[in-house]
Amino acid sequence: MTLTRSAPAAFAPARMEALLDGFRPDFEFEPVPPLPEAEFADRLRRIRREAVVAGHDAILVHADGIGSYKTSNSYLRYICDWVREGVLVIPTDDDRPLTLFSIFSSSVILPPAGEPVLVEDIWQVGTWGRETYNRPGRTVDRVVEAVAQHLERQGLAGADLGLIGDATSAPYWEGLARRLPKSRQARANAIVERLQRRRSKREQALVRAAAQLASIGMQAAYHVVRPGVTDHEIYAAFTFAQIARGGEAADGYQIGINPWGTHCGKPYGHIVRAGDLINLYISAVQYHGYFAQTARMIAVGTITDRQEEVLAMCTEGVRAAAALVRPGAMISDLANASFGPYIARGYLDSADSRTMPYNWSADDDGGPRRVPVQHVPDPDWEAQGRRLMHVWPATRGPHNPNVGHSVAMPRVQPYNIQSNNHDILEEGMTFILHSQWLEPQVAGANIGDCYLVTETGAENLSRHTPLEVHRVPA
Repeated sequence: MTLTRSAPAAFAPARMEALLDGFRPDFEFEPVPPLPEAEFADRLRRIRREAVVAGHDAILVHADGIGSYKTSNSYLRYICDWVREGVLVIPTDDDRPLTLFSIFSSSVILPPAGEPVLVEDIWQVGTWGRETYNRPGRTVDRVVEAVAQHLERQGLAGADLGLIGDATSAPYWEGLARRLPKSRQARANAIVERLQRRRSKREQALVRAAAQLASIGMQAAYHVVRPGVTDHEIYAAFTFAQIARGGEAADGYQIGINPWGTHCGKPYGHIVRAGDLINLYISAVQYHGYFAQTARMIAVGTITDRQEEVLAMCTEGVRAAAALVRPGAMISDLANASFGPYIARGYLDSADSRTMPYNWSADDDGGPRRVPVQHVPDPDWEAQGRRLMHVWPATRGPHNPNVGHSVAMPRVQPYNIQSNNHDILEEGMTFILHSQWLEPQVAGANIGDCYLVTETGAENLSRHTPLEVHRVPA
């Protein structure tokens, strides 16, 4: 398929700040305070109980800095509301204090957001290295030594240690194993992941607030979308609206604009034209450490019949799954229902996630799939001296062989809503239901709502913006 469209006229920078003039969301945001200390005390009690059952003498929790003031996981924030990196030592005996070894990276920022809750001793390890600090040594080695000496002072040199972390934690755990050869280590991530399955009432309120911020951002995006605006301006409108009301981050979402449907990414200077399909995939608007997710499609002017069919199919897919959300429902039933409209229209043969084709799947024999080489015209990208020379994605299908996943805290192992998950829904679970489809250079959609399982049914946390496609005249 060849795309030829005239280059747009240059836009006036003076209009950018004026695009949101007159904008007001059609509902009021309901701010929620941070979680109280009692909530963290209850978590600590339950973590220590699980440590006792597992035979651990102490739990070690690690998160690393990964740049841009972000951490590699949310375990420290979940346990003690510490938003930065560090190693937390939790003795299983409840008469011993928590100890945090932190502030060892140049990406650390000072509180607020607050001190770590319930932590008595905080140790500043410092950063090490020749080039930046003119200090010989490695930060990892210094942290390992500090933690090891602390464990020795506590009589835990030969302890059974439960480890909570991620791939960035490996050098710390390996260093401790060498430094304390009599200790025993076991992964303990499941302790926190089990606690994260169901949300407390206060946590539910935070996810609900995050979903409200996403809806307000979406309404702001709708307010500015028209032919001639750029993807940067749409992204900025969404960002301003949610950040101004308390959102924690401005990089938890993607935008995709082209004549065929959802190819999600970051803004690059695309100018909206008649016939464009716009996807706002709000993969994480974060509020006090908790996030919500939603996805909406915007059609600019007239689109093709095939595109209309795909948009309708994905909308029906979300509604079919949402109709089953209630305590006691089987998760696989939601997934199977969501793909019913795909099967009825002949887009898929089965809802089985094992056999389902999807956009990023390997080749049929399990080997790598070659991305087709083809020039894909994009006047706005080419005006910047670059070209698209591959067709993305390499194959047609849903983005993933599921209809959603859990949401709540970033970088914690989620559960998926797909055909092989036969778990039962419980009150307090929060997740996204998103139906997705993409045929390269033909049609695409990504449409989804965030849901909370209530005591009697379900609450659509994304209800402030309709699921249906938003239409913009052109």
